[in-house]
Amino acid sequence: MQPLGAGEPATVGPYRLLGRLGSGGMGRVYLGRSAGGRTVAVKIVHPHFALDEEFRARFRREVEAARRVGAAWTAPVLDADPEAAVPWVATGYAAGPSLAAAVADAGPLPAHTVRALGAGLAEALAAVHELGLVHRDVKPSNVLLTLDGPLLIDFGIARATDGTASLTSTGVSVGSPGYMSPEQILGQGVTGAADVFSLGAVLVHAATGAPPFPGDSSAALLYKVVHEEPELGSLTGELREVATVCLAKDPSARPAPADLARRLAPEGAARLVAGGWLPGPLVEQVSRAAVRLLNLDTGEVAPSGVVEFSRTAVAGPEAAADSGAAGPDLGPGSGPVPGSGGGPGG
Repeated sequence: MQPLGAGEPATVGPYRLLGRLGSGGMGRVYLGRSAGGRTVAVKIVHPHFALDEEFRARFRREVEAARRVGAAWTAPVLDADPEAAVPWVATGYAAGPSLAAAVADAGPLPAHTVRALGAGLAEALAAVHELGLVHRDVKPSNVLLTLDGPLLIDFGIARATDGTASLTSTGVSVGSPGYMSPEQILGQGVTGAADVFSLGAVLVHAATGAPPFPGDSSAALLYKVVHEEPELGSLTGELREVATVCLAKDPSARPAPADLARRLAPEGAARLVAGGWLPGPLVEQVSRAAVRLLNLDTGEVAPSGVVEFSRTAVAGPEAAADSGAAGPDLGPGSGPVPGSGGGPGG
């Protein structure tokens, strides 16, 4: 987390800002605190976008969509003002590294953690799809690892399933190379099956420490997703079977999220999480960061290592972008809303 700079706001709506978590092409994300003491992530769009009525209308729609998402494995949109001079949205802040950061720091996760991760994300996607929405950017940096389970964040590019387009109004590709489904890349109709493909890629990354479609450029990644089979590395057993079926090129061959969740956790993801789902070092890291976070106050900046995983995502802004993505980025096809549950828009 960085200190607030000259010219940056000290408050946004009812929230005091404690520091800047990240910034990108579409806006900035700050750590904030409500008058009642709740810690939040506040996303503010860049002022020049506020002058664009089409962007403002899109932001408004996405805030409304994100408010509807209330699954157990997502974090809530708490407040927003799309009509403000500079639109903003506040989401619940979750103490925990992104999957991208955790794997980069400590390598692949154990099989039982990956199973709980997959089950929780599948349940989240089932709830999202029941609302007629498609997340469209499921990737390691949009998944947080908290003591209470995984969280799928950043619903900023979620769209109604009817009439979705492959590009946003700003011309930015919707999705992240290496995790987008073939139909997203080809500009074909995007349904919930696209999220399942992305979930399969996320599980491979979590279990092996590498994406299933490695490459040095976005073009190479996109080509591999469309034309080549995934590289599953050391993945074995049922997790390999699950990843393989999720990564089918044909959307109709992929399982529904609810079926996937039942396969990974017949008694529900909550049962797996309750049994202790994170490896010891991650539990210790998250616990320390959560305690120190409570001690932050306005004007304080976390010393190096205090909220150490915020550099790549305490939820979020990716200092180290995942393969092919250009993080930190707060727009469509980009990184997450730091520490929270996925703010829209931006």
